[in-house]
Amino acid sequence: SKMGEEVYFSLLSSEEATKLAGLDASSKMVYQVIEAAGNKGIWTVDIRVQTNIQQTTLTKIFKQLETRRLIKPIKAVTAKTKKLYMLYDLTPAKEITGGPWYTEYEFDHEFIAELRNFILMCVRRMNGGKGVTLKSISDKMIQANVSRVTLSLEEVQQLVQTLAFDYLIEQRGVTESGEALFVAARKVTTMCDFQWWDVLCPDFHFRGIRFEDDVYLSPHEPHHHS
Repeated sequence: SKMGEEVYFSLLSSEEATKLAGLDASSKMVYQVIEAAGNKGIWTVDIRVQTNIQQTTLTKIFKQLETRRLIKPIKAVTAKTKKLYMLYDLTPAKEITGGPWYTEYEFDHEFIAELRNFILMCVRRMNGGKGVTLKSISDKMIQANVSRVTLSLEEVQQLVQTLAFDYLIEQRGVTESGEALFVAARKVTTMCDFQWWDVLCPDFHFRGIRFEDDVYLSPHEPHHHS
């Protein structure tokens, strides 16, 4: 670390001292700056600013520490072109990797769509469609092994919320213990056999429309159905 113009080293544990044996003062300082960043890592630019070591020397130090498996380079979903460093045995924080919704630093639409479809199926089929809790959905997902990564309850909730925003499911009531129950959303209106883009056709008002509940509107009747 660096305080003012004075560089100071924190005391090393014997285990750490063994790891860093044979490294010069600059390499040890770089290691400690990276260590202090924890599982969020630190940008190479920030390491240069904090250590005041020239870039060419830094590049050699990075290579040396990487070879000894003391540090590793990682990328962040927010800035894929920049390089971060963290200690070799740490798992990057979710805000760096993007968590389960990202694969190879890209937002994984297909994976999310599969999980959403599975949740929708749970809501429609489990408990006779009368309502399922977040915990029941999560347990079913684990049991069916639908996700390639372990999802926390909070992450399952995020998926449920996306379905609620799309008006595909809704919360209806709670269990005795106060857990929210989710059901398939009621249709906002009775569906009929024309598509939304048909409304834009110039002859729309001259068409007859048959609705799902078999109500038929002849061409000259007002085109709405309650």
